[in-house]
Amino acid sequence: MPTFLHARGWASCALATAIGLAALPSAQAQNLVQLYEAARAHDATFQAARAQAAANTARGAQARAAVLPQVGLAAGVSRTEADIRTDAGKGPRDFSTQQVGIQATQPIYRPANWATRSQGERQAEIAQAQLQGAEQDLIVRLAQAYFDVLGARDTLALVQAQKAAVAEQLAAARRNFELGNATITDTHEAQALHDLVVAQEIAAGNELQVRQLALDELTGRSTAPWPLAQPVALPALTPAELQPWLTQAEAFHPALRQAQLAREVAALEVDKAKAGHLPTLDATLGYQVVNNPQGVIDSTVRTRVHAAQAGLQLNVPLFAGFATENRIKETLALEEQAQATLDDTRRRITQSTRAAWLGLQAGAGQVRALEAAQASSQSALDANKLGYQVGVRINIDVLNAQSQLFQTRRDLAMARYNLLLGQLKLRQANGSLTADDLRGINAVLGSAPASPAAPG
Repeated sequence: MPTFLHARGWASCALATAIGLAALPSAQAQNLVQLYEAARAHDATFQAARAQAAANTARGAQARAAVLPQVGLAAGVSRTEADIRTDAGKGPRDFSTQQVGIQATQPIYRPANWATRSQGERQAEIAQAQLQGAEQDLIVRLAQAYFDVLGARDTLALVQAQKAAVAEQLAAARRNFELGNATITDTHEAQALHDLVVAQEIAAGNELQVRQLALDELTGRSTAPWPLAQPVALPALTPAELQPWLTQAEAFHPALRQAQLAREVAALEVDKAKAGHLPTLDATLGYQVVNNPQGVIDSTVRTRVHAAQAGLQLNVPLFAGFATENRIKETLALEEQAQATLDDTRRRITQSTRAAWLGLQAGAGQVRALEAAQASSQSALDANKLGYQVGVRINIDVLNAQSQLFQTRRDLAMARYNLLLGQLKLRQANGSLTADDLRGINAVLGSAPASPAAPG
């Protein structure tokens, strides 16, 4: 008996919805590449990742300021009111002071600042690696949603085809019972299976609607995915050996790149901590104008002073209460942690790449086995129908053979989709997945979003 669930009422609604969407301009046929561009512009998760990457890149660029000149402009006005007392007497002395100046400082020797700048460069690279990982995740999520719709469409079509076959067998059982060539048991068995398939059709129609809504939400538009072209010709996996995939993972995986950069950032943090024991040297350059319109405290003559200043400033740390020593210990521990994280990331990537590759090998074998099983199930059904006509088989034999055939067809369709999706997941597992890989999937798709139909 079939194990998948489906139904009539919801199925009719789902089919009407699919046909209606296909008729609308906004629901034109779209392949994976077209839908990826739509999802890239609409998906909130990816938009958030892109904004975060832009923020991290800008944060990394801020670190360059640590080794660049710092220039500031200062201006001020003050009023002095004094009461001057001398042997000759006393009297008030009020005057104003106006000043404006510009000051520039250029770090010459600041090891911590140079380490900070290097950390900023690596933070910008980490941001790009994170964005690459988000793009790969979007590709897989889109492909998953795409094939979920195709799978639900095929399931609905197969249930409808099975319902038609069971209805035909039910009508034959009733005719044979009326002619006295069969018992009422054949009719009851066919009716029971027909009622079950009707229930399954309802569930299948609902599942199709849910999967379609998920794809529409991801892309921000009404979608009509292209089915697999007939006859189905799945692309071969290249390279076919495991080792090249593992080698690519070591070279390209964004998560591994992030871990490597994080370790380098931690090592630079150690350098910054050790720089706490080192002197610093800065070059300074300034220019200032001080204007006293009413003179100064001891003179009523108006003065205006222009002063330029250039120099070097040296700072030598002597003792900081053991803060520097403990900071070095902390950063060394964090560097060790970053190295452990890198080692763990490398092992996990290798394991996931192996698992994805082995899963593809098993998936390809499953497709071949189900293709053979489909041919065998069709032959078994034909034989049971012939046996039923000549009286050597009973109605339940035909019904079981029908159920087996439609179940095999559904399993084959799902195995094909899983195999295509598995190729993308393998590339994601080893970090080499790009949007161009969707073009290989497009090559095996048809050119129109055909109505639900049983796969061959």
